[in-house]
Amino acid sequence: MILRLHSQHLLSIRVHAERTYPDECCGLLLGKSDPTGKTVMDVKATNNGWKDDRSDLTKNRRYEIAPEEMLAAMKEARSRNLDIIGIYHSHPDHPAIPSDYDRAAAWSQYSYAIVSVSEGKSVDVRSWSLDDQQVFQAEDLLIQ
Repeated sequence: MILRLHSQHLLSIRVHAERTYPDECCGLLLGKSDPTGKTVMDVKATNNGWKDDRSDLTKNRRYEIAPEEMLAAMKEARSRNLDIIGIYHSHPDHPAIPSDYDRAAAWSQYSYAIVSVSEGKSVDVRSWSLDDQQVFQAEDLLIQ
């Protein structure tokens, strides 16, 4: 699978990831899917709403998009004849490789772009999608 995005979209994702460091950033990829892949038409930054008082995991290890933000993005996408085709988030001081938690929370129809941020600087971006066995497979990124 291929995820196509404009260089400005990629820059927007990287800047968001650096701005929220050392916490994880998160956001949505709006666009279109076809048999050859997905095309990002817009990037929508969201707030990291992670709250879990039961563990030592904080926003620098987890992210969550609030249901009301997701619903608003769905309505916006629909009004623009677009779909939510993916989610992006960052991994502060960790590689751009999905964690077990990422897999457990993933939806098969979405692409998952992950930005590795090292000491506040974006160093790598990779995209992933789940296969039929619910295993993440790398997607080719085509920057336009």
